[in-house]
Amino acid sequence: MQKLFSFKDVFRPKLFSTFRGYTKQKLLQDSVAGMIVGIVAIPLAIAFGISSGVGPTEGLITAIVAGFIISAFGGSSVQIGGPTGAFIVIIYGIIQQYGLSGLLVATIMAGVLLILMGAFKLGNIIKFVPYPVIIGFTAGIAVTIFSSQINDLFGMGLENVPADFIHKWIYYFQNFSHVNWLALVIGVLSVLIIVFSAKINKKIPGSLVAIVILTFIVWILREYTNLPAVATIADLYTLPEGVPTPQLPEMNFSFAMVQQLFPAAFTIAMLGAIESLLSAMVADGVTGDKHNSNTELIAQGIANVVTPFFGGIPATGAIARTMTNINNGGKTPVSGIVHALMLLLVLLCFGPLVGMIPMACLAGVLIVVSFNMLGYRSLIELSKAPKSDFVVMIVTFVLTVIFDLTIAIEVGLLLAVILFLKRTNEATVIRAFSDEIDPTQQTDIQLHGNDLEMLHIPPFTEVYEIDGPYFFGIANKFDEISQRIGSEGQKVRILRMRKVSFIDSTGIHNLEQLFQRSQRCGLTLVLSGVNDNVYHTLEKAGLVEMIGRENIRNHINGALERAQEIVSAQ
Repeated sequence: MQKLFSFKDVFRPKLFSTFRGYTKQKLLQDSVAGMIVGIVAIPLAIAFGISSGVGPTEGLITAIVAGFIISAFGGSSVQIGGPTGAFIVIIYGIIQQYGLSGLLVATIMAGVLLILMGAFKLGNIIKFVPYPVIIGFTAGIAVTIFSSQINDLFGMGLENVPADFIHKWIYYFQNFSHVNWLALVIGVLSVLIIVFSAKINKKIPGSLVAIVILTFIVWILREYTNLPAVATIADLYTLPEGVPTPQLPEMNFSFAMVQQLFPAAFTIAMLGAIESLLSAMVADGVTGDKHNSNTELIAQGIANVVTPFFGGIPATGAIARTMTNINNGGKTPVSGIVHALMLLLVLLCFGPLVGMIPMACLAGVLIVVSFNMLGYRSLIELSKAPKSDFVVMIVTFVLTVIFDLTIAIEVGLLLAVILFLKRTNEATVIRAFSDEIDPTQQTDIQLHGNDLEMLHIPPFTEVYEIDGPYFFGIANKFDEISQRIGSEGQKVRILRMRKVSFIDSTGIHNLEQLFQRSQRCGLTLVLSGVNDNVYHTLEKAGLVEMIGRENIRNHINGALERAQEIVSAQ
């Protein structure tokens, strides 16, 4: 237990080791990279905050507070944290059902879950979430984000837009007459500028170029023309002056509320863990560094516990911003801290300018984000994969879009586990030998010199072999075969377990029933080739004493000799 919670093993922030050999050149590189990432993060933080159902300030606050904490205490040298598109759907749903207080509680709960994941060293286990599930819910989130931007893209100005996908689009079509065509032009121009500016200059983020140009154009149109007004951030939201002071969120906290919000909190924690560790793994592949996944989870947890007290929303590692950091020379967590300070400067000094950004322009930014999240190449690749994987992806995608992200992840993981067990069960083979065993095909036979003669099975003896793990799936499969025990004249049943790497509780129960059924039929059960781990499990369960130590042999030769003894004695 002491090793499990070793501070040294579980929590080792990269920043703590950064200053060993830290030079002015690294500081300059980190500062430049941090400022550029901060500029890139401005429109994204604002857009994610608004689309989540809160506001631009909450998005910026999250990027500042969570971004600082994730860089200062994280396990990756170059990870950039903040609000991401993956959370938009779940945050919006929580606010619709439980309000802002419910979101704050769910975020804090998610933070605690992330800290526990890191403390219990679950960082590597999170990486085993099946690829089809990740692609499915990511693509589903992308479609949901796209659908949530239609109101602002077309400048409809609709209020109380339904949260679910189908009713949302029905509502859009019913109110299509409210389209502001100038807003649509601004939104389309935003998308075109982002797409084409990347081909001209990759150093300057296209989203920033689009916002600067289109904000200026909308301001000119407002001041000097009588064209229909295009809604801006300031028209819909009040931007504060300065940074909000930390305070306890107003909430009607109760155990019943915790129970209701736990599924949403679990989803936030799982999304945060998956996205942050994927981002860290991608960064490792580019930089050649190695992140500490457990430290990263703890840092993500701390960020999500602290940020709500400043009015922020859930945060995680952001792949696009992390790659921007790497591509612009970021080497250490200092660049992430500079990125947070850059955003703080924007909030303190440029609030009025932020308020002039057109909502249609932000919608264009998020439409490009949703297209990049969709990952159509991955969808095409999965369509060529085994049908079962493709089905898991499609089911996760549909559930994310039509129903709920929480349900999608739960059902997607359940389907993936079922398919894994099915494949494992199909891969496990049960063989039966009745006359002889070919020594050239076996590995647990004791050979004497060059003696490769067939091993003859004694009369009244049957040999069965389990090739694979003896878990609940194969246990039931073997149980069906073993129903033939008691066939006329049989005295010994040998069960070869040389290829059984582990045995679970169902396998133990099945083996106990097999022994009892054998006894009732006058048969002796002999085990062959039991490895040390399986033997200790059987011994702990009392099966070694039940079967008899003399009836558990290391190899098939000994088991056949034991069978001959039993047959001869009878």
